[in-house]
Amino acid sequence: MRRIERYFVLLNGTVVIAGLASMAVVVGWNVAARYFWAHSLPWADEVARYTMIWLTFLGSGLALREGAHVAIANAQEALPGAAQYALRWGILLMLFGFFGFMVWVGIDYMNRMAIQKSAALRLPMKWVYAAMPAGFALMILHLALIAPRYLRAGFAVTDEAARG
Repeated sequence: MRRIERYFVLLNGTVVIAGLASMAVVVGWNVAARYFWAHSLPWADEVARYTMIWLTFLGSGLALREGAHVAIANAQEALPGAAQYALRWGILLMLFGFFGFMVWVGIDYMNRMAIQKSAALRLPMKWVYAAMPAGFALMILHLALIAPRYLRAGFAVTDEAARG
Protein backbone atom coordinates (compact mmCIF):
# COMPACT_ATOMS: atom_id res chain seq x y z
CA MET A 1 0.00 0.00 0.00
CA ARG A 2 2.87 2.39 0.80
CA ARG A 3 4.31 1.79 -2.66
CA ILE A 4 0.99 2.64 -4.34
CA GLU A 5 0.74 5.76 -2.20
CA ARG A 6 4.26 6.85 -3.20
CA TYR A 7 3.42 6.36 -6.89
CA PHE A 8 0.17 8.26 -6.47
CA VAL A 9 1.96 11.21 -4.83
CA LEU A 10 4.72 11.07 -7.45
CA LEU A 11 2.19 11.06 -10.30
CA ASN A 12 0.22 13.93 -8.76
CA GLY A 13 3.41 15.95 -8.26
CA THR A 14 4.64 15.19 -11.77
CA VAL A 15 1.37 16.39 -13.28
CA VAL A 16 1.58 19.61 -11.24
CA ILE A 17 5.20 20.19 -12.29
CA ALA A 18 4.38 19.48 -15.95
CA GLY A 19 1.47 21.92 -15.80
CA LEU A 20 3.64 24.59 -14.21
CA ALA A 21 6.35 24.04 -16.83
CA SER A 22 3.88 24.25 -19.70
CA MET A 23 2.38 27.41 -18.26
CA ALA A 24 5.86 28.94 -17.95
CA VAL A 25 6.66 28.04 -21.56
CA VAL A 26 3.42 29.56 -22.89
CA VAL A 27 3.79 32.75 -20.85
CA GLY A 28 7.50 33.02 -21.65
CA TRP A 29 6.85 32.54 -25.36
CA ASN A 30 4.11 35.14 -25.25
CA VAL A 31 6.35 37.69 -23.52
CA ALA A 32 9.17 37.01 -26.00
CA ALA A 33 6.80 37.27 -28.97
CA ARG A 34 5.40 40.54 -27.68
CA TYR A 35 8.89 41.93 -27.08
CA PHE A 36 10.68 40.73 -30.21
CA TRP A 37 7.92 40.67 -32.82
CA ALA A 38 5.34 43.06 -31.32
CA HIS A 39 2.79 40.29 -31.63
CA SER A 40 1.38 38.22 -28.79
CA LEU A 41 -0.47 34.95 -28.83
CA PRO A 42 -4.20 35.67 -28.46
CA TRP A 43 -4.77 32.50 -26.45
CA ALA A 44 -1.77 32.60 -24.11
CA ASP A 45 -3.49 34.45 -21.26
CA GLU A 46 -6.37 32.01 -21.32
CA VAL A 47 -4.06 28.99 -21.29
CA ALA A 48 -2.09 30.46 -18.38
CA ARG A 49 -5.24 31.28 -16.42
CA TYR A 50 -6.87 27.88 -16.91
CA THR A 51 -3.62 26.05 -16.23
CA MET A 52 -3.25 28.00 -12.98
CA ILE A 53 -6.79 27.02 -11.98
CA TRP A 54 -6.03 23.35 -12.63
CA LEU A 55 -2.69 23.60 -10.82
CA THR A 56 -4.37 25.10 -7.77
CA PHE A 57 -6.84 22.25 -7.46
CA LEU A 58 -4.45 19.45 -8.43
CA GLY A 59 -1.79 20.70 -6.02
CA SER A 60 -4.10 21.26 -3.07
CA GLY A 61 -4.04 17.59 -2.07
CA LEU A 62 -0.25 17.62 -2.04
CA ALA A 63 -0.32 20.70 0.19
CA LEU A 64 -2.83 18.97 2.46
CA ARG A 65 -0.45 16.04 2.92
CA GLU A 66 2.23 18.36 4.26
CA GLY A 67 -0.07 20.40 6.49
CA ALA A 68 0.60 23.42 4.29
CA HIS A 69 -2.95 24.77 4.36
CA VAL A 70 -3.90 27.32 6.98
CA ALA A 71 -4.51 25.55 10.26
CA ILE A 72 -4.96 26.42 13.90
CA ALA A 73 -2.85 23.73 15.53
CA ASN A 74 -2.58 25.45 18.92
CA ALA A 75 -6.13 24.48 19.89
CA GLN A 76 -5.61 20.75 19.47
CA GLU A 77 -2.08 20.82 20.89
CA ALA A 78 -3.38 22.46 24.06
CA LEU A 79 -5.78 19.57 24.70
CA PRO A 80 -4.90 16.35 26.54
CA GLY A 81 -4.18 13.24 24.42
CA ALA A 82 -7.68 11.73 24.28
CA ALA A 83 -9.28 15.09 23.50
CA GLN A 84 -6.70 15.73 20.76
CA TYR A 85 -7.56 12.39 19.20
CA ALA A 86 -11.30 13.12 19.36
CA LEU A 87 -10.81 16.58 17.89
CA ARG A 88 -8.71 15.14 15.05
CA TRP A 89 -11.46 12.63 14.30
CA GLY A 90 -13.95 15.49 14.18
CA ILE A 91 -11.69 17.48 11.88
CA LEU A 92 -11.24 14.48 9.58
CA LEU A 93 -14.97 13.89 9.37
CA MET A 94 -15.63 17.56 8.65
CA LEU A 95 -12.93 17.61 5.95
CA PHE A 96 -14.25 14.46 4.28
CA GLY A 97 -17.76 15.90 4.37
CA PHE A 98 -16.66 19.27 3.01
CA PHE A 99 -14.52 17.74 0.26
CA GLY A 100 -17.36 15.41 -0.75
CA PHE A 101 -19.79 18.32 -0.80
CA MET A 102 -17.37 20.32 -2.97
CA VAL A 103 -17.05 17.43 -5.44
CA TRP A 104 -20.84 17.43 -5.73
CA VAL A 105 -21.02 21.25 -6.06
CA GLY A 106 -18.15 21.20 -8.56
CA ILE A 107 -19.88 18.64 -10.76
CA ASP A 108 -23.10 20.65 -10.61
CA TYR A 109 -21.28 23.89 -11.48
CA MET A 110 -19.31 22.16 -14.22
CA ASN A 111 -22.53 20.89 -15.79
CA ARG A 112 -24.18 24.30 -15.56
CA MET A 113 -21.29 25.81 -17.52
CA ALA A 114 -21.32 23.09 -20.20
CA ILE A 115 -22.65 25.37 -22.94
CA GLN A 116 -20.34 28.32 -22.24
CA LYS A 117 -17.13 28.57 -24.30
CA SER A 118 -13.91 30.45 -23.57
CA ALA A 119 -13.23 33.61 -25.55
CA ALA A 120 -9.99 32.81 -27.36
CA LEU A 121 -9.74 29.02 -27.41
CA ARG A 122 -13.47 28.32 -27.75
CA LEU A 123 -12.88 25.63 -25.14
CA PRO A 124 -16.01 24.37 -23.40
CA MET A 125 -15.83 25.91 -19.93
CA LYS A 126 -17.01 22.59 -18.55
CA TRP A 127 -13.39 21.40 -18.82
CA VAL A 128 -12.07 24.41 -16.94
CA TYR A 129 -14.58 23.96 -14.13
CA ALA A 130 -13.84 20.22 -14.02
CA ALA A 131 -10.73 21.19 -12.04
CA MET A 132 -12.88 21.73 -8.95
CA PRO A 133 -14.39 18.24 -8.59
CA ALA A 134 -11.13 16.64 -9.76
CA GLY A 135 -9.11 18.57 -7.19
CA PHE A 136 -11.47 17.86 -4.32
CA ALA A 137 -11.64 14.17 -5.27
CA LEU A 138 -7.84 14.11 -5.12
CA MET A 139 -7.99 15.82 -1.73
CA ILE A 140 -10.30 13.05 -0.51
CA LEU A 141 -7.78 10.44 -1.65
CA HIS A 142 -4.85 12.28 -0.10
CA LEU A 143 -6.75 12.77 3.15
CA ALA A 144 -7.71 9.09 3.29
CA LEU A 145 -4.08 8.12 2.80
CA ILE A 146 -2.73 10.43 5.51
CA ALA A 147 -5.62 10.01 7.97
CA PRO A 148 -3.91 7.37 10.17
CA ARG A 149 -0.76 9.50 10.44
CA TYR A 150 -2.83 12.61 11.14
CA LEU A 151 -4.79 10.86 13.88
CA ARG A 152 -1.55 9.78 15.56
CA ALA A 153 0.40 13.02 15.40
CA GLY A 154 -1.46 15.77 13.57
CA PHE A 155 0.47 17.44 10.80
CA ALA A 156 3.73 17.46 12.74
CA VAL A 157 6.58 16.31 10.52
CA THR A 158 7.76 12.97 11.84
CA ASP A 159 10.52 10.69 10.68
CA GLU A 160 7.88 8.48 9.06
CA ALA A 161 6.42 11.45 7.16
CA ALA A 162 9.84 12.65 6.04
CA ARG A 163 10.64 9.22 4.60
CA GLY A 164 7.38 9.26 2.63
